[in-house]
Amino acid sequence: MKLTLGFSPCPNDTFIFDALIHHKIDTEGLEFEVFYDDVETLNQKAFRGELDITKLSYHAFAYVTDKYVLLDSGSALGFGVGPMLIFNPPITRFVNDEDKEIFKGESGTSEKVDLVPIVSKSKIGIPGKYTTANFLLSLAFPEANNKTEIVFSEIENSVLNGTIDFGLIIHENRFTYKDRGLAKLIDLGDYWEKRTGCAIPLGGIVANRNLPLDVQHKINRVLRKSVEFAFANPKSGLEFIRKHAQEMSEEVMYKHIELYVNRYSVELGEEGRKAINLMFDTALEKGIIPEVKQGIFLTD
Repeated sequence: MKLTLGFSPCPNDTFIFDALIHHKIDTEGLEFEVFYDDVETLNQKAFRGELDITKLSYHAFAYVTDKYVLLDSGSALGFGVGPMLIFNPPITRFVNDEDKEIFKGESGTSEKVDLVPIVSKSKIGIPGKYTTANFLLSLAFPEANNKTEIVFSEIENSVLNGTIDFGLIIHENRFTYKDRGLAKLIDLGDYWEKRTGCAIPLGGIVANRNLPLDVQHKINRVLRKSVEFAFANPKSGLEFIRKHAQEMSEEVMYKHIELYVNRYSVELGEEGRKAINLMFDTALEKGIIPEVKQGIFLTD
């Protein structure tokens, strides 16, 4: 049986799926036609129900629970993995005199400054409307409406050339922004963790509900085996990971993997499910997502 499968070219996804698509494990008769896309493109494909299996943002998943069900393996949740709002110091044109100190660099004084009016009137580059990053930005700064969607890998450049005031970065950019002279205004992952005490649900792997239930469970089993193989053989997919890693160094690739692939990627468990449910409940309460009327977990 051949299934369409979409995931990003980021190291965490290629690390997870390497064994599955290259048959380093028993795929129980499943074959895969793979599509490599950035997360917002995958979100849009999910809205159209195009793929049998896909990675998507948890924010986007709230809009397609009628089409897709969440697998227990393959998710990206964790602590210290959240999106960051960055800027190019010094940026002072809309900051009052007493608050200018923070914009000279990453001084660690942001908690002493009321960021709401500053962020709310700024132009912000986001990696996609339906990304979890944008959900967290909307939660922290609900009045920040001047947003422009930019492919995540171009956000740093847009901050540097002044196209945007602030950039909402995800993935490996949390390892590179300082090297380019950029500074962090706020870590939205830290904001979520302090608010909830839970891991941040970033992205998950979902299966199309049109697939037979036994196939959905087979996909989940095979995916778990792929993740477990990757942990047991972390260098096995090195060439595959490097091929898609946008000229990242091996050190940065594996920092990225260590950050986003963890025990929640093997199995969500009670803690992972709690974090996802809390995110959905919070987003619904704030009017950020529509009401979810179906069970979202395959293993319910």
